[in-house]
Amino acid sequence: MTVAILSPETSTHTGRWVNALSRRGMNVHLITLHHGGVFLRDAIEVHYLPVPAPLGYVLNASFVRKILRRISPDLLHTHQASGYGTLGSLASYTPSILSVWGADVYDTPKKTLLHREIIRWNLRSADWVCSTSDVMAEHTLSLQKVDHLSVTPFGVDTSKFAPNEPKHGVGDGGGEGEITIGTVKTLKPKYGIDVLLRSFRELLDCLTVSDAQRCRLLIVGGGPQRSDLQQLSNDLGVGDKTTFAGRVPHEDVPDYLNQLDIYVAMSRLESESFGVAVLEASSCGVPVVVSDVGGLPEVVRNGETGIVVESESPDAAANAIRDLVENEEQRRAMGKAGREHVVETYEWEECVSRMIEIYEHVVETTSKKTTTHV
Repeated sequence: MTVAILSPETSTHTGRWVNALSRRGMNVHLITLHHGGVFLRDAIEVHYLPVPAPLGYVLNASFVRKILRRISPDLLHTHQASGYGTLGSLASYTPSILSVWGADVYDTPKKTLLHREIIRWNLRSADWVCSTSDVMAEHTLSLQKVDHLSVTPFGVDTSKFAPNEPKHGVGDGGGEGEITIGTVKTLKPKYGIDVLLRSFRELLDCLTVSDAQRCRLLIVGGGPQRSDLQQLSNDLGVGDKTTFAGRVPHEDVPDYLNQLDIYVAMSRLESESFGVAVLEASSCGVPVVVSDVGGLPEVVRNGETGIVVESESPDAAANAIRDLVENEEQRRAMGKAGREHVVETYEWEECVSRMIEIYEHVVETTSKKTTTHV
């Protein structure tokens, strides 16, 4: 099968999808406005569009149509319902699949009425729509009713994201008896890193002196809030116990997750459509504490693989983290259950197989429609 993927080359998600499809024997063509950023297999042919974003999402349509005529793929799979989704709609190729990512259906439609109508048009234009989570699928349907929608989780490579005993030993920390709490996220307001810092302050205040001395906070990720968050950590009096590791390559993330005893995701917006970072932590055998927004509760078995708490509540997060800090047996049990949950439900290769099944179904269904019409 020949597949054309319309998506930003700079995205780790794009790289994982196209590489996986190529490894499965598919002839993969990536069409993109954004250059570089990820490793791609030699077998993947990349087509760079001449007009940069944002105008390129409209002005490159004729170039996309020309590429599609030349390579004649069995289907076009567009990622993101906003910019690339518009370009995919203008390309008018059948059969087509549109994968929604999160902000494209949560945030973009709120900008203006025009943005909302463009997203709805893009959803209508696709032969099939894919969502990474049930909650985002429901939200997408609330924007625009479509005839065909499937949930295709963005899974985890459990061979790479795996427990590594002992957990400590990478980076600045790792002393005997330490309990490391942390997160791996872009430092943006919507991810609630400030809530994590406040909950860490409250945690230290409610622990015994000996337990408080053992706790440290590790924040992995870069982003526009870094200096503000570092200042906040100092203002809260936890700066000396907090490490900001900065942005790290995705291949190094398992090493950092294996430093953690507790993973925390206090995202504050519903646009956190699918908790892949939470699943990566669970796959490494780390118990998780997450806020009750978007797709986060969907990937956690509350009370079994982690604890779901109210968003925007440092108190609730601190109490949940305290339970885990004070109970090593519970931490180990939740971590073990989390690993099993990911292997059973979100194994990456199984998710790829699910997407390929959709490809085959869409191609077959569209072919039958075309034959009947002729």
